[in-house]
This record gives sequence, C-alpha cells and structure tokens, in this order.
Amino acid sequence: MGVARRKIKMIVVGTSIGGFQALKKIFSPLPVDFNIPVLVVRHQASDTDDYVIEALNRETQLQFKFAEEGERPDAGTVYLAPPNTHMMVARSGRIHLSYGQQVNHSRPSIDPLFISAAKLYGESLLAVVLTGANRDGVDGLKVVKKSGGTVLVQDPESAEAEILPSAAIAAVEVDYLVWLDQIGSFLWGVNR
Repeated sequence: MGVARRKIKMIVVGTSIGGFQALKKIFSPLPVDFNIPVLVVRHQASDTDDYVIEALNRETQLQFKFAEEGERPDAGTVYLAPPNTHMMVARSGRIHLSYGQQVNHSRPSIDPLFISAAKLYGESLLAVVLTGANRDGVDGLKVVKKSGGTVLVQDPESAEAEILPSAAIAAVEVDYLVWLDQIGSFLWGVNR
C-alpha cells in the first residue's frame, strides 16, 4: 500500500552533514497550512544557537522551533531536537527530551526519534532520511518498516554526504527514493 493511501499523522526527519541546506530545500515549498507535525533530528554542535531556527523561519512558511519537553506536536510546526539532547515521542504523543548517553556517537541521535515514533504511529508514520555522514538512523528505519511505516530516502546522488542515505538503502526496503529538490513536493502530496 503506497503512502498516498495511508493517512500520515507524523513525519520524522533525520540528517547530519548538509542537513541545514537540505531542510531549507525540502520545507521552503510547503505552505503555512501544512497539516502534519514534523520532528527533526539534525546532528549539530552542542553550542548551536537559535540562528538555525531564525534562518529556517526566514526561508520557509512553516514555523521552526527547538522542541520543548512535554509539548504536543502541532500541525504546521517543525520541531528540531535541541543541541546535545535526544528527542523522542512518548506514549502520550508528547515530546520527550533526554540528555542520556550518545547513540551512534551522536546526541541528538536519529535512532531514538525514529524508534519511538514508529512504536506510537506505526503505519501512519513517514520517516525521511536526508544527507548524512554516518549510519545513525538506520536501526530506527528498521523499526519503522517493521511497524508498517513509510520510508523516504533522499537520492544519494543529490546528497552533500551520501553515507547515511546509502546505508538506509542498503538496510531496508525503501518506499520512496527522491531527489532532494522533489521532497518538498512529495511532502505536500502526503499532506493532501
């Protein structure tokens, strides 16, 4: 069953090197009335400040913000994991932040987000893997697939760093392999 037939209730995104530019590219075509919440883990320095949020808010119509403990994800908002903090989805559907040990040499790590979201949303989850220079997120994708979720991977040829998208392709049956500049249109199609 294709994603067009499923009702997607949550989108989770994982990225590292080149992620800032990729996020701008995929979210800039989306209108303010995009009605699916989005949670993003982007590997970043522990001292990253609000510039990332401010820049993304200037470049897109959606609202970007660093996630806060216990908030419920709203449609039209893109929640980024705060620096040096894992972001997950609790059974209540609220955001849970953790300062636990690094996963795959990263904090925030993509895997905890993908795994927790897959357990809650199952087949109504869309997991998106973008450019990245390590395999963080691959174990999470396996759980997404096992839970019936949909996996979209950026075509490695359009990625600044192709290690993560290539590892995703090798690890799971990818539902959609999409060139970076077409992902925004794909997400808008899921929204309708």
